[in-house]
Amino acid sequence: MTIPEGRIGEIIVQADDLQHRVRELGAEITRDYDGRDLLLVGVLKGAVFFLADLMRHIEIPCEVDFMAVASYGSATESSGVVRILKDLDMAIEGRDVLIVEDIVDSGLTLQYLLRSLRTRNPHTLEVCALLTKPSRREVDLPARYIGFEIPDKFAIGYGLDHAEKYRNLPYVAALQLDG
Repeated sequence: MTIPEGRIGEIIVQADDLQHRVRELGAEITRDYDGRDLLLVGVLKGAVFFLADLMRHIEIPCEVDFMAVASYGSATESSGVVRILKDLDMAIEGRDVLIVEDIVDSGLTLQYLLRSLRTRNPHTLEVCALLTKPSRREVDLPARYIGFEIPDKFAIGYGLDHAEKYRNLPYVAALQLDG
């Protein structure tokens, strides 16, 4: 893949490592949710790549729905203000719901999402995050499935963006900040 280097810094997670870990997560989810009514909730837009690959490795029937939330805009720091831009299309009451998230940074967005979805009375509500930055966490949130812990760098690639660019990188890299 030829993408102009520009602001692409060091590679944090290689493409092969991503695919290997996604396969492992799919196997874990298959085992844990066997015989249950699983609904995957992808958080747009960043989790689309991860969700699509993950679903291919889940070997039980499952459904998918999407939510879109905003807390960054084009900045590299979360504003702390979360807005739901697109809500779920289906009811989750009594369902086993697994939120599929690209990255858990401060945890504020995910905290808001969990609080919002719990009011809809799912049977279970868990989180599968591709990436987590424990050093940035402002709220303690349990994530049942974690792909990788990464350092405190602004991550791009494999669905993660900066101002809507770099999502199509096949790996996760650090954004090269000016200065």
